[in-house]
Amino acid sequence: MRRFGTLGPVNPEQHYIVARTEELTDFIKRVKEGRYIVIFAPRQTGKTTFFQRALAALTTEDLTYFPIQLNFEIYVDCDRTEFYESLGKQICKEIKRVFQMRGEELDEALKHFLDNAQITNHLSMMEFFEQVQHFLKAGENWQKVVLIIDEFDGIPTTALKGFLHAFRHTYVTQATFQCPHSLGIVGVKNITQLDYDRSVSPFNIQDDFALPNFTLDQVQELIGQYTDEVGQTFNPEVLESIYKQTGGQPFLVNRFAQIITEELDIPKTETITLAHFSAARLQLVDENNTNLAHLTTNIRRNPRFEILLMRIMLYEEGLPFSLRNELINELATYGVLARGNDRMCEIANPIYLHCILQVFKPIVNGLEDDYFPQDTDGNQYLTPDGHIQMERVLNNFMDFIARAGYRILQVPETPQEFIGQHLLFAYLDQFVSSVNGVMYLEVPTGRGRMDLLILHNGKKYIVETKIWRSERAYAEGKQQLAAYLSTEGVIEGFYVVFDHREAPEPRTETETIDGLMIRSYVVPVVQERPSRSVEQEVLDLLDEPVSQ
Repeated sequence: MRRFGTLGPVNPEQHYIVARTEELTDFIKRVKEGRYIVIFAPRQTGKTTFFQRALAALTTEDLTYFPIQLNFEIYVDCDRTEFYESLGKQICKEIKRVFQMRGEELDEALKHFLDNAQITNHLSMMEFFEQVQHFLKAGENWQKVVLIIDEFDGIPTTALKGFLHAFRHTYVTQATFQCPHSLGIVGVKNITQLDYDRSVSPFNIQDDFALPNFTLDQVQELIGQYTDEVGQTFNPEVLESIYKQTGGQPFLVNRFAQIITEELDIPKTETITLAHFSAARLQLVDENNTNLAHLTTNIRRNPRFEILLMRIMLYEEGLPFSLRNELINELATYGVLARGNDRMCEIANPIYLHCILQVFKPIVNGLEDDYFPQDTDGNQYLTPDGHIQMERVLNNFMDFIARAGYRILQVPETPQEFIGQHLLFAYLDQFVSSVNGVMYLEVPTGRGRMDLLILHNGKKYIVETKIWRSERAYAEGKQQLAAYLSTEGVIEGFYVVFDHREAPEPRTETETIDGLMIRSYVVPVVQERPSRSVEQEVLDLLDEPVSQ
């Protein structure tokens, strides 16, 4: 039986796999046209699997093309001389391997050439490919070399510019027997990021190829293969939830499915439900798999990332997505940021958003013991039939903020403008865990909106948070929440807005919008700690004896 693959490239004999038919057709079309193509995308997005399938098609289905596959990962610590010496040997081995795969005998003259060939720099590399093409075009049918280089980021810095200049020269000369006919460069960083001296790129003839995340249809296609083989069905809502939580990120989709089908011990006769999805999601965000480990490592690289990411998540104005901005470019390279439909920055998916909040949330904020009044626990906020009284929970949150006062400004390593959301997230996270529920972020965007979806005892609760901007924005937020509730099939929603103005006023109100109940809270956020003189006055008053 096949499995969902998360450990390196996948293949259809061992793993369920998304066909990506349109993308493969487009890529192979560009190869046949002689394009020099670059594929740069974050790690674990399926790049290697994709181009290996393209090369397999060219190797076995169209003998007009002679594909050579290389990997530069092994050269990361090599110098220029070691790189070219090993490169020559690697290319010769690959040429012999392709002949073997096709069941063809190697011409004696070509074999002699390969056994004695040496590549010492980019100039001798050009001459090598010219000779290879000479051998491959002998006879009635000549074959066109297609060179694909994976993990291109591993190329030594001292070899980079000469290497790229050599292939640019080959491309622009437009020789009849251009070799390689087509070049594919695959990596994480793009060409401009690899130009270490920041000069104009010598490879300005590149044809960028975007390999997107899975669509909802492709997620359904992938998991549908499992259902066809095993017979176990997924509730359609589960597939949609997997897609929304992962944003179609290939590793996360496969890991989600892997947990559900292999690690939760669900009988194969049972339909996969939203409860199973929630359990899988909890396991996924709690584990330290390679994808999430890379994410957390990367966002800690630069202290400026925290402010940038928090602003994207919590400020309604948003930030324009521009790869010319160094911070945005770097976070996009890591797969953390994406361009939204409105051309603004957004966090790539809710799973990443959850992890980012966990990374930047203090382990201890010093206020945990004050969340609820003494001698109470989470179970006291449940109805007799075991459902959450969300209105009481949020009423208590407002009371907690009032009780805490200026102490919320003392939460360690948390920018003041984000403290409200930090505390609500921590407060609800603790409460939901105490009643054995599950909470997760539902919308992978910023623009000042964060939707928290809570699942408990078979019921959904939706809490939307924002920062106060204006009365108009406040009213528009209610309409947005009502529309979201409608899509989720929920009749009641909760809207929490944090007010950082100098003289904010707390507000709670309940209204019906389009037949849906919206409970709104405006939560004042303390601006500064009272002066010492004011504090002393209060203390003096407390020390004064009560007049009789």
